[in-house]
Amino acid sequence: MTCPPSLVWFRCDLRLADNPALSAAFKRGGPVVPVFIHSPEEEAPWAPGGASQWWLHQSLRALGTSLHEAGSRLIIRRGPALETLRALAKETGAGAVFWNRRYEPAVIARDAQVKESLRGAGLEAESFNAALLHEPWTIQNQSGKPFQVFTPFWKHCLTKPDPDQSLPAPTQTVAPDKWPKSLPLDALALEPQIKWAEGMRAAWHPGESGARAQLDRFLSKAFTGYSEQRNRPDIAGTSRLSPHLHFGEISPRQIWHGLRGMGEKRNLSLAQWRSSQFLAEVGWREFAHHLLFHFPHTPTEPLRADFKKFPWRKDAPWLEAWQKGRTGYPIVDAGMRELWTTGWMHNRVRMIVASFLVKDLLLDWQEGARWFWDTLVDADLAQNTLGWQWTAGCGADAAPYFRVFNPISQGEKFDPEGDYVRRWCPELAKLPGEWLHKPWQAPSETLAHAGVELGPDYPEPIVSHAIAREVALEAFARIKSPAA
Repeated sequence: MTCPPSLVWFRCDLRLADNPALSAAFKRGGPVVPVFIHSPEEEAPWAPGGASQWWLHQSLRALGTSLHEAGSRLIIRRGPALETLRALAKETGAGAVFWNRRYEPAVIARDAQVKESLRGAGLEAESFNAALLHEPWTIQNQSGKPFQVFTPFWKHCLTKPDPDQSLPAPTQTVAPDKWPKSLPLDALALEPQIKWAEGMRAAWHPGESGARAQLDRFLSKAFTGYSEQRNRPDIAGTSRLSPHLHFGEISPRQIWHGLRGMGEKRNLSLAQWRSSQFLAEVGWREFAHHLLFHFPHTPTEPLRADFKKFPWRKDAPWLEAWQKGRTGYPIVDAGMRELWTTGWMHNRVRMIVASFLVKDLLLDWQEGARWFWDTLVDADLAQNTLGWQWTAGCGADAAPYFRVFNPISQGEKFDPEGDYVRRWCPELAKLPGEWLHKPWQAPSETLAHAGVELGPDYPEPIVSHAIAREVALEAFARIKSPAA
């Protein structure tokens, strides 16, 4: 007797290799029907933003091509997940539904309902871990509680056994007798019809093959200068794997074993490659999901309750100047323009622009989180929340509030030749390096020689950093005061 078909519900796991849900379906036997369901309403208010939608379109197209080459196809539907899965099970005669877990609060609640309902209808319904090295509920401190500081969290993770080897991509597929109907990908209207997409298209190669190629390119650098170069936005010193990881085009398990293989190739000991700075960055991603799972209110509320009293300003012109890269601080403006053009920003610069928003401008960190959510191709609820709360000083393992990034010294230290600023702020390109990160201090003849007129060509600083820092520290002192 032929085994009934299995539905494989793709979400943020858009790959064939190391895909536990897909492997389980093929292991079960019988036809396999891959499905993607577009249901942004069920993820509100954190449905994918504009840049993420662009990436999703490209990644779904790549996944569809890979499935076609394997003798299968991707069925695309739109609507509520449970209702759609029920309909597909009825159309195909499926006896099982498999998917890989996600960890956003709204998705967890939705998936629990889906699993209960499908099982109640007599279907086999199973979910798997495909996105993390260690799922959030498996890591606890000595008191049996979640970690709130990264270093002990990651040290604990490193005491665990190595993750299993990556699963191979299925090589043989069994098609159903009749494929169910599918929407064309374009019907989801994910691609923005604006020039913005041109920059992203030039900067990225979404899809599983692009992710694997990016990892292979980076692994040779992972043990040679990464610790020093990762803070330099003017050079290609980071992995740029974050969007591939978010959309599940590559798994952390694949990265772990790729890094281990490179370490062994370089005759590094187990302790040496495990202590690498790049593996620690994978650990920060794990930590972000750990926090989101255990503190699901943090995308909209500070983890540290005293920050609910913080006197954030509301200033639309300042917010717009920050968003458009017109603050008058070159390293801040370069970062915001890189973000708008490519859908990505270097991590060091993310910290600089975030500090400027919440501490120089005293604008709510949630304003920044929402902007990043819409404009980053790697927008990830866990990491976005961790990053902004860390910078604002209101989250777990947060930077002390009195740590206020100086946009001038940060630019001079991490973009010493000015290549990053000159690329993204071309109106300043002819300024000597001495003045590039503080053009308002340049002599008038130097500005004139460089063809820069402050105001018409490049803005004056919208605030004085020195004064803004003192104002921010006073505001912080007030919420820490017993009388506050």
